[in-house]
Amino acid sequence: MKTVIPVYNICSISKGHHQQDLLVERLDHYLEKNYQKVHTQHGHDFYHLVLFTRGSGSHIIDFTSFTVQPYQLYFMAPGQVHSWHFKPGVDGYIVHFSAAFFHAFLLDHDYLDRFPFFSGESRDQIIDIPPDSRKQITEIFEYMLADVIRHDMVRTLLLQLFLLTEKIAAPRALQQVPQQKQLVLRNFRQLINKHFRSIKLPKQYAELLYITPNHLNALCQELLGRTAGELIRQRILLEAKRMLTNADMTVTQIAYDLNFQDNSYFNRFFKKYQGVTPDDFRKSLK
Repeated sequence: MKTVIPVYNICSISKGHHQQDLLVERLDHYLEKNYQKVHTQHGHDFYHLVLFTRGSGSHIIDFTSFTVQPYQLYFMAPGQVHSWHFKPGVDGYIVHFSAAFFHAFLLDHDYLDRFPFFSGESRDQIIDIPPDSRKQITEIFEYMLADVIRHDMVRTLLLQLFLLTEKIAAPRALQQVPQQKQLVLRNFRQLINKHFRSIKLPKQYAELLYITPNHLNALCQELLGRTAGELIRQRILLEAKRMLTNADMTVTQIAYDLNFQDNSYFNRFFKKYQGVTPDDFRKSLK
């Protein structure tokens, strides 16, 4: 029997919820209704964030496990795969909002892409909140709970949360990097997310950014310690792993979707960078 990783929308993931663009709840109440769904591996088509105020456990995001601790913020973008594994006594806040939730509110529909924690890179999506910011962050969630029916108020509070979290999360060394360099890197990562299926070479992205390939590579090495080519390959590999969770897609179909010349080339690529074949990776998920 095939194992299919479910992909939920805001209504289907939470029992009894009927508002398709927004959910704001206390975490303990949410888990009482939906723990079996979040405990098993799944994906969703909406943005998702959780603030833990109490408890412990683990969170697996895109096949990487993280230890849950109080006053951590977790962010996820649509399309990611994850599961929670909690010990008793977990509490906090949870917010789901649709990709369209900000469209009528912001002229720039890509505005959320500016935040590293919505990039789809799991290492950027867990934020430890320092003691001097915990009261302010918690109050934002409380205000959202109190005003959940006023969507514009929730939008304003979410933007406040995102900007504050961005400031908290930015490493001191990165804060000292010139804004222009940070902008180029952010634009590069956004372009990868949009075009990784069709554009595979750093020089092609450099052309879109109006810089030289050497400049792009040096920038990635300076700010991330990785080459431009590594960032592109890692994004392709991540998408391949996400697609392998869908048992209805064959490896050949996945290779075709990702624009590999043939199945054997895709198998070699996957094994070189993941250490196992696509079929073996899929078997490990069961």
